[in-house]
Amino acid sequence: MNSKPMLAIGVAAAFALAAGAAQAQTSSNGNKGTAARAQATSNDMSGKSTAGKSATGKASKADQAFLKEAMQGDMTEVKMGELAQEKGQSDGVKTFGETLAKDHGDHLKKLEAASAEMGASAPDGMSAKQKADYDKLSKLSGAKFDREFAKHMVMDHKKDIAKYQAEAKKTGPLADLAKETVPVLQKHLKMAQYLDKPAATTGSSSKTR
Repeated sequence: MNSKPMLAIGVAAAFALAAGAAQAQTSSNGNKGTAARAQATSNDMSGKSTAGKSATGKASKADQAFLKEAMQGDMTEVKMGELAQEKGQSDGVKTFGETLAKDHGDHLKKLEAASAEMGASAPDGMSAKQKADYDKLSKLSGAKFDREFAKHMVMDHKKDIAKYQAEAKKTGPLADLAKETVPVLQKHLKMAQYLDKPAATTGSSSKTR
């Protein structure tokens, strides 16, 4: 007489076990799907996917040459700016030196970021010519330093503006950065020209033999 209730209990228990197993399987499949999506997201963020590599790409030889020269230019201007603050006699030269160090220091960071993104290598420091010019100016002081420094900055920034304007006309990855840089270099040129004019007309220079 008690066999039917016992049978019913056994069937109910079997259904419960089956349902639990099905739910566990579904949860396992869901976890696998979540893990797969997480792995895909991780690959996207780390840049290891094929799409990430093709998006950054590698710098061409022309891009690498421009980046190297531009970074060396910034490194030099930062050093020159610091030198002007140390050796300059006039407040104008000292202020210009401060502007050079700040602007070119900020620009150097942009170039370093672009170089890293494009897979280009950064230079170790100034070129031999730039170091020679720096060493030459570092041996001067007073009004003579101010005069030679201003002349050098006028000449140097004219060359830099021409290079950046040429790069800005291209369709490469550095064109936009070059366009943004030209106005800053033009501002520096005007400051240097302003400092160079009075130095060229000082009475003391005409008395030298």
